[in-house]
Amino acid sequence: MKLRIRGFSFDNVLRRLLPRSLFGRSLLIVLVPLVLLQAVALQIFYGSHLDELSRRLAGGVAGEVAFIIDEIERAPKTRALVLQQARANFEFQPKFLAGQTLKELPPPDVPGPVDQDLARDLAADLNRRFNVIWNTAPDFIRINVQMADGVLSLDVPRKRLYVGELYIFVAWLIGTALLVFGVAALFLRNQVRGIARLAIAAEAFGMGRDSGPIKPEGAVEVRRAATAFNRMQERLKRFLDQRTTMLAGVSHDLRTPLTRLRLNLAMMEETPAGDLAGMAADIDEMEKLIAIYLSFARGEGSEQAVPTDVGGLLDDVCAAARRSGAEVSLNVAETLVVTLRPEAVRRAITNLVDNARKHAKRVAVAGSQVGESTLRILIDDDGPGIPKAQREILFRPFESAAPGGTGLGLAIARDIIGAHGGNILLQDSPLGGLRAVIELPM
Repeated sequence: MKLRIRGFSFDNVLRRLLPRSLFGRSLLIVLVPLVLLQAVALQIFYGSHLDELSRRLAGGVAGEVAFIIDEIERAPKTRALVLQQARANFEFQPKFLAGQTLKELPPPDVPGPVDQDLARDLAADLNRRFNVIWNTAPDFIRINVQMADGVLSLDVPRKRLYVGELYIFVAWLIGTALLVFGVAALFLRNQVRGIARLAIAAEAFGMGRDSGPIKPEGAVEVRRAATAFNRMQERLKRFLDQRTTMLAGVSHDLRTPLTRLRLNLAMMEETPAGDLAGMAADIDEMEKLIAIYLSFARGEGSEQAVPTDVGGLLDDVCAAARRSGAEVSLNVAETLVVTLRPEAVRRAITNLVDNARKHAKRVAVAGSQVGESTLRILIDDDGPGIPKAQREILFRPFESAAPGGTGLGLAIARDIIGAHGGNILLQDSPLGGLRAVIELPM
């Protein structure tokens, strides 16, 4: 429920008062409980412990003053001896002012309850006029008592009424608060710095400025966010590079069938029959190329991820390859259910299996779980293999060396697997050819 009083909104006022930055708000979260804790500690000490000590010390001094007065009134001739004993036993500095009369003094300006406690106890014990002068000397307070023939002045050591200076305790509270606040500010600045760098990097990347990967720092959650941003940035850069390369290759791959169509049309002016079959084949080739380009450009992005039986998916891919005349074996050790986009992954695995069967007589597909969170799919063949220096190049669009190939099969496969957070590697196969390794998070 929001508090509103004639257009006044507590939420709006609070929003204006609160710092806008995460660093400021984090410091406020640390500072407010710290100040409240110190205030409670001060209240407990000042309001209870210090108050109790003040009453006891003031009562002791008032009782000693009353004892001195009583002894003097009981035996006036022993006044000098009583004052001498007060100096020795109570550490008072007594002095008798004969014929003097007490003057009214303004209320004392003393921090703490000691002035009120002493005045109350003296009034209860003496039953006569008196006053207390607090600023006579740094180490003493003066208690003046009206006697019948003058004024008895007693300089009482200030330490008899104080267990310690109050400002020392207050300074300790403020000092510890500033120390804790400084440590918290230093720590929070390091944590917020990672978030600020992440925001700057995201803004720069959104405007097309490639500042490179950011260094993960700060708390575990901030490091995870920075690492995830670096992976996302890498995938987006690869995505943009592949599509740029694809667009650049469209005109190159379509130019050949278009040239043949143009020649056939020119020949039809001389020979009406022309090469209609060749023209139809050129059109089919162009449609096939355009379909491949569109599929690559879409990246299967509209399909939703669902729990999928990987064994069944691999069985379908291998069965389709066998219908094409290939010798393909399948080995899935156990039931593997992974959340992924099945048609996209099917397309990626099909591209790899098709590449393998084009260059080999035998293909072996295997699927297994590695550790607790990784799915590994192996596609081995007994073909001639590929030199290590050329393996990474084949993942680039239009880098195929096969006759009639578009060079998009491996690029599409890596793009799909990368969109799932996985990767594809090419290695030497135990069968003597090439091994394609697909790793996907489960």
